[in-house]
Amino acid sequence: MGRLRVAAIVVLLLTASLAGCTGLSPPQADSNGDETATPEEPASDEPPENSDDGSTTSTAGTLEVHYIAVGQAASVLIIGPDGETMLIDSGHFNDDGEHVISYLDSHDIDRIDYLVTSHPDADHIGGHAEVITHLETNGDGVGEIYDPGITSTTQTYAQYLDAVETHNVTLYEARAGDTIPFEGVTAEILGPPEGYLDGEDRNENSLVVQLHHGQASFLFTGDAEADAEQFLVNEYGGQLETTVLKAGHHGSSSSTGDRLLDATTPAAVVISSPYDSQYDHPHEETLNRLATRAIPSYWTATHGNTVFQSNGTHVTVGTQQSAPTAPLSLRDGTPIEPGASETITQRVVINASSGATDSPAVATDGGTDTDSSDNTEPALAIAEINADAAGDDRENLNDEYIVFENTGDTSLDLTAWTVQDESGATYTFPGGSVLDSGETVTLRTGSGDDTATERYWGSERPIWNNAGDTVIVTNVDGEQVLAQSYS
Repeated sequence: MGRLRVAAIVVLLLTASLAGCTGLSPPQADSNGDETATPEEPASDEPPENSDDGSTTSTAGTLEVHYIAVGQAASVLIIGPDGETMLIDSGHFNDDGEHVISYLDSHDIDRIDYLVTSHPDADHIGGHAEVITHLETNGDGVGEIYDPGITSTTQTYAQYLDAVETHNVTLYEARAGDTIPFEGVTAEILGPPEGYLDGEDRNENSLVVQLHHGQASFLFTGDAEADAEQFLVNEYGGQLETTVLKAGHHGSSSSTGDRLLDATTPAAVVISSPYDSQYDHPHEETLNRLATRAIPSYWTATHGNTVFQSNGTHVTVGTQQSAPTAPLSLRDGTPIEPGASETITQRVVINASSGATDSPAVATDGGTDTDSSDNTEPALAIAEINADAAGDDRENLNDEYIVFENTGDTSLDLTAWTVQDESGATYTFPGGSVLDSGETVTLRTGSGDDTATERYWGSERPIWNNAGDTVIVTNVDGEQVLAQSYS
């Protein structure tokens, strides 16, 4: 277990107090959309203190991870199986924590046991002062704060430290190897390392947190970029494997790189940014990396608040709004504004051990599947994949095909459902594509006359990679219902 430092914040608080007395001009935006900030020298530390041991994993109860839609910012609320709470970041300075406080109130959260500061940029700590003040004056307060120790001279950062001092909240300066004593969950801090990276660059030294709940896991990397991701892969390797990954830096091309994705092998990715991001987040380079690996992706701009519930073996995914999850189709979804009132609807269930998805019929309280003998829901399966056509693939496109089967008990209307490969090539089933129970339909790559049992993509080139690919099926509501790889 690592060792935590109680931050000696006297120097920082003095700086904050002086900033509040000098009539500083309103914060300006830098290239990252944050207030202009100049890193200061980190505060010196008092002798390290041991943290409580939070290393025991419990699979009892439910772990909830709420990715709050806060626009060009980030905030994640975590409710543990024993009722403890963690808040990672608090949104942007331009809304004074309004969205986060409203979300906490709507879920009857009157205490945050662990407030985690990923790094001091204003789109991550923008609501810190208001959240601390709100909970300390109207609720049961904030237990402990975990901070990477990288400082800033922005007014937002000064207000955060003022609130810490005013309400006497314990502030820990954390590093790789430390743990957070989150009851029922293993909460490990994987970065930054001692000595920091890249001359104390704020993004590269984001506090990286990984949570484990039974077989399910969640990884939060803040705005970590290439060097921090390289450190994580070099330091932890396969230990990074995770069920759900929060895309770094709002989906920027500088984060969520190939090496991190290959090490984490996430079953789902969440991107926090607005639909009309002034920085074009998420970047196409990032979406292409996700699409290559056929990773279902949830974007707060179109899915709204997104909630994952783990029972230790399965993770249920719920969103406010139905929207595409295929990475290259994310922008086809309808925008939803932060603070929207739509309720959360369950979409799919992830098997935490395999990463496979299923219908929300999987139980979320005991780790066992719903008895299939009572299942009358339609279900789509792949009966056959023939990726390697006889002879020259390019000359025999109709011998490249996928056979789909309705394995359920009722008919299945495939109208407007889509089929994609890893590169994003897309076929959409036309109207009238109804598949009765036990029947099959063959989707051929080339051209021909559609029938009830034969459909034609109409492509002029091969679609399915002979060496391996992934068949991704999304229903009319934009929910991924099937993702099957072959090699």
